[in-house]
Amino acid sequence: MSTSQPTKTILRLELPTDPRWVNIAEKNIEEILVDHAYCEQKAATSGISLIVKYPDKTRLVEEMTDLVAEEWSHFERVLTELKKRGYSLGRNRPDEYVVELTKHIRKGNKRERQLMDHLLVNALIEARSCERFKLLWKNIADAGLQKFYYELMISEAGHYVSFVKLAKEYMPVEEVDARLKELLAIEADIIRNLTPRPDRMH
Repeated sequence: MSTSQPTKTILRLELPTDPRWVNIAEKNIEEILVDHAYCEQKAATSGISLIVKYPDKTRLVEEMTDLVAEEWSHFERVLTELKKRGYSLGRNRPDEYVVELTKHIRKGNKRERQLMDHLLVNALIEARSCERFKLLWKNIADAGLQKFYYELMISEAGHYVSFVKLAKEYMPVEEVDARLKELLAIEADIIRNLTPRPDRMH
């Protein structure tokens, strides 16, 4: 990705997406839509996993229940966009970005700390998705997809805020802010070292 000096972008991200990505994406919109569909599916699955792992956290369960429903509706909407264009849901593919980011969720017996890391990693995935959706909204020629990605951009921004607020529900604000700052730097480094691909949303 870009080797220029990092400049902060929306939702506190420290490194903007390489401008080449949106050009690649527009030329490979079928692949991008397929990968996007799986991203939404995985986001719903992640919310379910948090409910299963932390059923005693009432606020978490309530918010994740709503989020799962919304992410699944996004999955259905992406399927609709695929169908409109005569495409089908292709194979799932590993999300290297998410794999690398989730490696930084700390394990061990500190349950609330691990929950905080899960929530903040999810927040950053939502933030990066939001940034990518904004690029698609502003730059692609397909008017239908422009509107689609504008709407999803707003939704992902809200999810980012919800995840960070939830982390502060269960851990001290100062500790959440410090950990978020660490993870933002880690996220920027991951983005810096990923090559733009025509078949990935991240």
